[in-house]
Amino acid sequence: MNESSRSIYAFISLLLLIGFLIINKSKEPSKNITEDEIMNHIRYLSHENRGGRLPGSRGSKDAIAYLIKNFKSYNVQPAFENSFTQPFNIKTGVFLGDKNNLIINKDTLDVEIDYTPLSFSANGHFLSEAVFVGYGFQILEKELKWDDYNGINVKDKWVIIMRNSPERNNQHSIYSKHSTMHKKMLVARDNGAKGVIFVSQIEDEELYPLQYIPEYKNDIIPALILSNDKADKIFNRVGWSRKQIQKTMNQNLQPLNFQLGNLKIDATITLDPEITRGANIVGKIYSGNRRFRDEYIVIGAHFDHIGFGGDGSGSRKPDEEILHPGADDNASGVAGLLELAQKLSSQKNRLKRSVLLIGFDAEEKGLLGAKHFLKNSPVNLKNITTMINMDMIGRMSDSTYTVGGVGTSPVFEPLLDSLKNGRLFILNMNKPGFGPSDHAAFYSENIPVLFFFSGFHNEYHTPDDTWKLINLKGQKQILDLIYDLVFYLSRTPERTVFQEAGPKTGQMGTPRKFNVTLGIMPSYGSMQIGLEVDGISKKNGPGAKAGIQKGDIIKSINNKTINDIYEYMDRLSVIKPGMTVPMVIERNGEKINLNVTF
Repeated sequence: MNESSRSIYAFISLLLLIGFLIINKSKEPSKNITEDEIMNHIRYLSHENRGGRLPGSRGSKDAIAYLIKNFKSYNVQPAFENSFTQPFNIKTGVFLGDKNNLIINKDTLDVEIDYTPLSFSANGHFLSEAVFVGYGFQILEKELKWDDYNGINVKDKWVIIMRNSPERNNQHSIYSKHSTMHKKMLVARDNGAKGVIFVSQIEDEELYPLQYIPEYKNDIIPALILSNDKADKIFNRVGWSRKQIQKTMNQNLQPLNFQLGNLKIDATITLDPEITRGANIVGKIYSGNRRFRDEYIVIGAHFDHIGFGGDGSGSRKPDEEILHPGADDNASGVAGLLELAQKLSSQKNRLKRSVLLIGFDAEEKGLLGAKHFLKNSPVNLKNITTMINMDMIGRMSDSTYTVGGVGTSPVFEPLLDSLKNGRLFILNMNKPGFGPSDHAAFYSENIPVLFFFSGFHNEYHTPDDTWKLINLKGQKQILDLIYDLVFYLSRTPERTVFQEAGPKTGQMGTPRKFNVTLGIMPSYGSMQIGLEVDGISKKNGPGAKAGIQKGDIIKSINNKTINDIYEYMDRLSVIKPGMTVPMVIERNGEKINLNVTF
């Protein structure tokens, strides 16, 4: 669709909306979205008995049952013949299988005593000789060159690698991004190694635990770690020790590799997946209109959260393994889903297009529920005209809400411009379709999306996200608008047309790793040119120390302009620890120059 066609389409849609509002003003349905019901839903879902709604948990099953019970009471129909439930598997960990053996020459080792496979290890039987390749670095950068693979043949051999780096206690070290075991395993694989065996530095006393990391697959090459005693025996037989090796590399800051004589490694590794059963809950309000009833508007909200937190959970307070109630994230969105289900179902006879209502599971684990739905949809994806997502809609502040994805159809902006008139809040519109929630999966399938969001806050992903902080009046106001939006999209003869608005993968859905952090929370939905600061995440971080405040707009970093969050991430990615760079911010319309030390 060219620009001229889009403008005409938007103008026609605006005229249709005006006519729709005039004709239906006297027929407007009774207001049955109430603050009391919103709060009842949120309090139930965020109650301590739900346990933080971790997928597969008892609390998650309670939430599922609650959704189904309410859908039934609203006369919402199941989307799957006689079932609301769309189950799927979630990999939550790995554990040792029955067959795990390691023989070094003729020495048979005991698993979990002498060695442990790593969670990203491949399964299978692997037999070959071994060589030592220092820290396992292959760094060929302008400012740093270190190649432990230079001059030694590792093709189809086990490589033995020392953990960490010469600067193990310096989190801002130039070696940090090269020092993880997974990174070293990838380098070994790229050099043709059969497998990798890690040995510890002298400061490391224990075997590394079998700790599952969701982002890492276990189908590349075998990887394990040896106990200190067994590692010492390997090196002693060729005249080395771990202490000598570590001292040599750390003092010289040079690569080190050597042969290990006739050293045969015979390993069998079996890691079995730990599977949790998740489930989306999908209801349907099926229109009686023969022309439009097979077209669907999807309304979604994820009901899962992060349980009791802890390391690797996504908690912003990982040391506090206590209930993370998730009242705003995302009991608020589910409450909205249920209230909309009730009101839309009561007006079923006036709907032309049908509506799918989806409670997504496992959003916090990477949009797993949304992705599963799209691969196994009960309706043809081409018949989904719009997906409306609600995630964290309960904490309106400064009378402002954000809606993302406005650029994914030419009708959205003029439609929302009209619908927001007369409301008691400001609606900021953000065009990109990708974002940190379930709608991103739909946008990737060329489905127009809208993402309603009240903003990040300091309680996000902490034990403090409780029902007491919910802005009930604000949430009801946004739900009233969403209802009017859905009602209009259901009845208008014109179907929403998809248009691309920003990238379909990456930036906001997949966190990037940086050498530094500014210690702020970006405002993803800001309409400002630059990066608006939604909050300070680290009180002693570089941003706070430089004087950055909530509401500031970052206009440039290191003399390079910033127009949006994507440019901000690009500028930040090239900054290194220890650098002091100039920054320009805008505060209350005034430009302020700062110097920020990372």
